[in-house]
Amino acid sequence: MSYANYFKEHREQHLNELKEWLSIPSISALSAHKEDVVRAAEWLANRMRQAGLEHVEVHQTDGHPIVTGDYLHAPGKPTILIYGHYDVQPVDPLNLWTTPPFEPEVRDNKLFARGATDDKGQLYLHVLAVEALLQQEKELPVNIKFCVEGEEEVASASLPPFLESHRDRLACDAIVISDTSLLEPGKPAISTGLRGLCSLEVTVHTANTDLHSGTYGGGVPNALHAIVELLASLHDKEGRVTVDGFYDGVPELSDMMREEFKKQGFSDDKLREELRLSALYGEKGYSFVERVGARPTLELNGVYGGFQGEGTKTVIPKEATAKITCRLVGEQDPQAVLDRIIKHLKEHVQPGAKLTITEGEKARAFNMDPSNHMLQVAADAYEAVYGTRALFTKDGGSIPIVETFSRVLESPVVMMGFGLPNENLHAPNEHFNLENFDKGLLTLVEFLKRV
Repeated sequence: MSYANYFKEHREQHLNELKEWLSIPSISALSAHKEDVVRAAEWLANRMRQAGLEHVEVHQTDGHPIVTGDYLHAPGKPTILIYGHYDVQPVDPLNLWTTPPFEPEVRDNKLFARGATDDKGQLYLHVLAVEALLQQEKELPVNIKFCVEGEEEVASASLPPFLESHRDRLACDAIVISDTSLLEPGKPAISTGLRGLCSLEVTVHTANTDLHSGTYGGGVPNALHAIVELLASLHDKEGRVTVDGFYDGVPELSDMMREEFKKQGFSDDKLREELRLSALYGEKGYSFVERVGARPTLELNGVYGGFQGEGTKTVIPKEATAKITCRLVGEQDPQAVLDRIIKHLKEHVQPGAKLTITEGEKARAFNMDPSNHMLQVAADAYEAVYGTRALFTKDGGSIPIVETFSRVLESPVVMMGFGLPNENLHAPNEHFNLENFDKGLLTLVEFLKRV
């Protein structure tokens, strides 16, 4: 039986199984769902055993469980490690969901549920592909290992020490991850770069209490004025970050890389119209895809302080706060970037104001050479199924654990995503386009056989 016929024959069964897994609210960020996260891990482990995988274990950690398994009966052949995550984002605001987030439903050939595309749906493709190969061939063309975590949505705290302590057990020739997306329907992509990340929170303090603006206005520092002025100092008029040394370690875009970006056929004007903007904004001299794929950023994620209720309250606030994140590229060091931003903030704060600064998460950027053999095989596998070869892209987002996997296991990472950019991951009405569910299965089988 061909694999296309095999998956067609088992499609209803596979979707029902996935719906069962998606119905478990494995929200890693909320302690009330700790037992649900454990249930989701155990569900996956049981299904991996049913698929034919061996040595399946659920490892308890200080956080949420890590699930491993393998099938190592192809001596002399490459070993592929599959990584994914079974935890999901919170579902708020609940009222914006058309159907309940943990009651999966298929509409318009799309499977709607929290975790459908990020990442249970994409991860499950690998389990089904391995099972199909074992059912059809009675063996695998390569050696397979799985390492699946339940903390990706909360920064993967337990996974790096697990990788370090299980380095030999997880040794492999390539790490395959399906947690990204196609460029658009029918246009597959393999990400060769993910931006790093660092964050901080800064609070400006002035007087020891809020003050009446009539009695004190114009004579004392205002925390809101001070923070607005401070934050404005972080960029120039052309969108470039003004922090001294911020761009250390940032590679210049080569002509070859700019050609790769052009191949995506991305339209800045189309994006502007879709977002109902009069203009896009960003660092001068770069297109949108270059800005988000290959340039670092410093963004304000939240700024607040003072009176925010209905009506007017004539107050001079004593403090104001801003949350800042940076996306990093190339060899930028997250701690060095934070140190330079903090230095800039301290040097530019208004007289009479003082700062409290709290550092947040830190992760280095990830980069892969697209000429790597494993990535080329993956691009060929996409072409065999989708009819068009995958483009090599750089993504603006951050998946910190990808860099950790590559560094600790010293293996290339192949980002074989099957989602679409508009599938509402992290948002209400998250869904997975079932055309890519079907084609994803065939692509993964093709990849493993070609490797």
